[in-house]
Amino acid sequence: MSHPLRLKILCVLGESEVSVQDIVDAVGTSQSNISQHLAIMREKGVLRTRKDANRVYYRVGDPRTLEVVSMMRDVFCGFAK
Repeated sequence: MSHPLRLKILCVLGESEVSVQDIVDAVGTSQSNISQHLAIMREKGVLRTRKDANRVYYRVGDPRTLEVVSMMRDVFCGFAK
């Protein structure tokens, strides 16, 4: 989770379920780059997936993860979500 792109992905996901393409559009980098980071977070249990036809949807696996991200934002950025 310490990589800045992974933190952006977590912020995009929030409490919702988002397709890979929507994550790519929101973060603004290549799909292959996003997919590599998503795979790492999925392997570590940070994210969960659901496949619907040819689309893969991601969501945060444990809601406490979002609490951690929010606390980090408060501490390191000086503002709340």
